[in-house]
Amino acid sequence: MRNFLSIFFLLIGIIPFFLHAQQSADKVLFYKKPATDFNEALPIGNGRIGAMVYGGLQNETLNINEATLWGGGPANNNPNPNASQFLSSVRSYLDDGNWQQASRTLQKMQGPNVNSYVPLADVNIQQTLDGDVSSYQRNLDLSTAIATTQFSVGGVNYTREVLVSKPSEIIIMRMTASQVGKLNFSLGISTQFDSSQVVFEKGVMILKGQLPYHINSNRRIEMEQISANGQKGMRYQLRIKILLPNSDGKLEEINGLSVSNATEALVYITATTSYNGFRNRPDTEGVDENKLAEKYITEATKQNFKKIREAHVLDYQKYFNRVNLDLGLSDKNVIPTDERLANYKKGSEDKGLEVLYFNFGRYLLISSSRPGGVPANLQGIWNKNQRPSWGSNYTTNINVQMNYWPALMFNMVEMNAPLLDQIERWAQNGREIVQNYYKMNGWTVHHNSDIWATANPVQGDPKYANWALGGPWLSQHLYWHYQFTMDKSYLKQKAYPLMKEAARFCDDWLVLKKGYYVTSPSTSPENVFIDTNGNKGVVTIGSTMDMQIIWDLYNNLIEASETLNIDKVLRYEWIQKRDKLFPMRIGIAGNIMEWSQDFKDDDPQHRHVSHLFGLHPGRQLSPILTPDLAKAARKTLEIRGDGGTGWSKAWKVNFWSRLLDGEHAYKMYRELLSTSTLNNLLDNHPPFQIDGNFGGISGIGEMLLQSHLNELHLLPALPKKWENGSIEGMLARGGFIVDMKWENNKILSGKIKASSNSECKIRTDVPIKVKGVKSKTEKNGHYYLTTFISNAGRVYEFRR
Repeated sequence: MRNFLSIFFLLIGIIPFFLHAQQSADKVLFYKKPATDFNEALPIGNGRIGAMVYGGLQNETLNINEATLWGGGPANNNPNPNASQFLSSVRSYLDDGNWQQASRTLQKMQGPNVNSYVPLADVNIQQTLDGDVSSYQRNLDLSTAIATTQFSVGGVNYTREVLVSKPSEIIIMRMTASQVGKLNFSLGISTQFDSSQVVFEKGVMILKGQLPYHINSNRRIEMEQISANGQKGMRYQLRIKILLPNSDGKLEEINGLSVSNATEALVYITATTSYNGFRNRPDTEGVDENKLAEKYITEATKQNFKKIREAHVLDYQKYFNRVNLDLGLSDKNVIPTDERLANYKKGSEDKGLEVLYFNFGRYLLISSSRPGGVPANLQGIWNKNQRPSWGSNYTTNINVQMNYWPALMFNMVEMNAPLLDQIERWAQNGREIVQNYYKMNGWTVHHNSDIWATANPVQGDPKYANWALGGPWLSQHLYWHYQFTMDKSYLKQKAYPLMKEAARFCDDWLVLKKGYYVTSPSTSPENVFIDTNGNKGVVTIGSTMDMQIIWDLYNNLIEASETLNIDKVLRYEWIQKRDKLFPMRIGIAGNIMEWSQDFKDDDPQHRHVSHLFGLHPGRQLSPILTPDLAKAARKTLEIRGDGGTGWSKAWKVNFWSRLLDGEHAYKMYRELLSTSTLNNLLDNHPPFQIDGNFGGISGIGEMLLQSHLNELHLLPALPKKWENGSIEGMLARGGFIVDMKWENNKILSGKIKASSNSECKIRTDVPIKVKGVKSKTEKNGHYYLTTFISNAGRVYEFRR
């Protein structure tokens, strides 16, 4: 019997090696050596619990995160009671062109910094190995969301499989040896917080702790143990239980948990916090994290690995499998991902790597944003630092929005839900901030925020801290959700009321000058201008980005009110306001002016290109509708250059796609992978910041399908290098699900599934025919427009 088991487990060890050879080159990250640091480790997650897997040999590490583990507690929405008295002075200084005094005065309207997202703990595994290591491999299978480490020592094949189950709310690691009794390891927990303690209860190792009250995103400020009003920080817990399914080996509590002479071990890990919503104190009004963790670990350990794995894969694939991108690549001769990336950086072509990055981006959003949870932050949910860069905050002048650009277009509607829920929370706090800081109506959120939905302007340079249009920008995502889903009930009950309130703030925030509505004070995040007298400034009147964002909000509200057939009087007022906003202007260099005057930039190649919001993600300018402004937008990008941080390059992929320039969009995509991507394919700001991953794959969507102009523009910016391929399952505004195939850079065929009874307008560069329906095709410049009336639930096939 013992020999039989040895053969059985030998096969178990060999099979994964064989299977990997059959796996697709565009759905597996794999490496032939362990990760040396966080930037090489592999991320896994279920939206709430995250882990980074290093794939070590004698020493394996899992960095554990829980998405709600933040410093602090509910926001104080009146932290600066004197703030409102300074607004009139700021506006007077701006009227006089005294930019510096305006900035100094504006700083008197700031409030406290927001809190940081922090790591929970590290799980450290010390595995006893005797002999030389061979056949090492670690991988992350994006088709199953499972990370696997495999290697051989002394003729024994060892395997570790680890996943984060959403149905069970646990991390589970299955460790096996191909020979009976050859699995020996010890497991311990380490944490960065001194208040933590480890205890054992009924064979379960438990890490318990409570954060310092305030963990500020400003790294220069020390952590506070207790706040001024006696609040303490959030409680947290990590539970680990090990089971030996084969009833061999020995499990002991020796400096942690120790396993000896086993053949297979299942390590169950769960994490919880006392977070109980953004308005409840986590110390006195929090949930019972102990009870919750006990429930998760108790229920999970009733299930074997196979059952948990099957439920996990089924849950994950219902999102991941909706979309499939094929660029005609081969699955053969796969090389490790870090080597592929290194070759790519030297100029080699690798469509498989480009598709792998695309699939990895979708994987990351599914793994870091789930319904009922909080939104993905600057690092998704993966962070090992007690003081992460920028606090791993929600930064609303582009970064949190960029995280969700791909959610709807790639049919991950459910992943969009945490952002929509957070917008409601921001609106609640934002109403009070607007009233207390400005004596105005409506709601907004400023540049930085956290899990507590903090909405006040934070400490720091006004060029970022006092940017006040987070609410209007976030309102765009409310309307997008309707446009992609055509859920009129959602529009009426959730999106439209929040959008209206954001517009009320804009109504009060705008001032009328020389016949135009402008914002005052105004910034263009996070840029510095030089005026005609050579003076530098960051605060001014009527920045182009402000005007474009407010135009977008009013325009969306006008459409929404027409759809719902309500608020005719308000609609007229929005039209009047929209049409009297200070217009975009073209500067002497032929570019879109960033400021209300044609000022110079202190940094002409600044990473933010905020004044092209109207090109993307907005829809105010386009080559089709506003060719002169589009030409100026192109000039703006040429002056800014192709450089920048990771997320900046990602934004430029989207910009160039909206300009219908597939070659330059592809150039930026290549640069994003070549200069701003780490070996584990995470975006390098630097340091790691996840928005570049999400913005990058959004750019692919904009290359293949655009729907912001109320039509389906198929292959609007297809690169020549992607001459043959297909995409299945993309979601477009109007509620259409689109499949399409192309050959020789021209559309060949496809399917469109309609979710409502409406007009479907398709823009293509060659004429197409829609099967089984009366359609009209007409030439429109360089394009053909095909129009037909769609019926909900019906699938329409087309072909050139």
